[in-house]
Amino acid sequence: MSLSLFCISLYLICLCLSLTLCVCLSLPYLPHLSSTSQLFACAVPSPVVVVAMGGSCQLTCSLSCKDGEVATVQWRGLDTRLGAVQSSAGNSVLSIHQAALSDTGTRVCVGSCGGRHNFQHSVQILVYAFPDQLVVSPTALVLGQDQEVSCTAHNVTPAGQDTLSFTLLLGDQELEGVQVLGRKEEEEPQEVEDPLFQVTKRWLLPALGSPAPPVLFCQATMRLPGLEMSHYRVVQPTAALWMGSLVLGLLLLALLTYSLWKRWRPSAEDHTHLPTPLRLLPLTD
Repeated sequence: MSLSLFCISLYLICLCLSLTLCVCLSLPYLPHLSSTSQLFACAVPSPVVVVAMGGSCQLTCSLSCKDGEVATVQWRGLDTRLGAVQSSAGNSVLSIHQAALSDTGTRVCVGSCGGRHNFQHSVQILVYAFPDQLVVSPTALVLGQDQEVSCTAHNVTPAGQDTLSFTLLLGDQELEGVQVLGRKEEEEPQEVEDPLFQVTKRWLLPALGSPAPPVLFCQATMRLPGLEMSHYRVVQPTAALWMGSLVLGLLLLALLTYSLWKRWRPSAEDHTHLPTPLRLLPLTD
């Protein structure tokens, strides 16, 4: 009986020693495991940062190390111009001013704690151009006949169909029953460092009946990660233009009539009190 108790006690002692040895061997690795969860931070709203051409952006990357280790942070560019960088202990700020198309690309923030633990975060910068330079043709439609309508966005980039789209709106609704004739993308005829594009979409518009329908719009929309913006141009039916011109003409005529009446009214009142006519008297010696 005593032999059995001795064996059990010996087994428990060996088990405790094994557990203690395992904990001691794992202690050097515990700071590394705990540090990976909350050391590295990059103040960027999304993996893709959209910047207007000529605009600015600022990206901040920070790293705090535990156990007194020295934090090193640095921004790097991949096959692109990096930009202005200001770095301090555990912090690095990347600034881009007057953004050009050449600034489009990937930036990587790399950090380390004591040169042992490495971290990195990638950010893609996308520079776009979408000025309010929308042109429609024709500017006025003729009622009662089929017509071709085109809408052109000038000096834009990117110009792909997945980012730039065109729509015809009748009032606030998309116009139905129109036939798409085609879409064309070409570089703007100008020599600049950053090539921009003009994109044209054409439709065959069915005959518009009388009376004239609500105002017709061409809408150009650019969709990028975290950004959607649109520009509009009006295409008015000829009848609407004629009515507008008629109303304007009547208003001008009424204004002219009132001005003439106001000018000549005092003269008419003065005529009611005419002076006594002059008479020639004979000369006397």
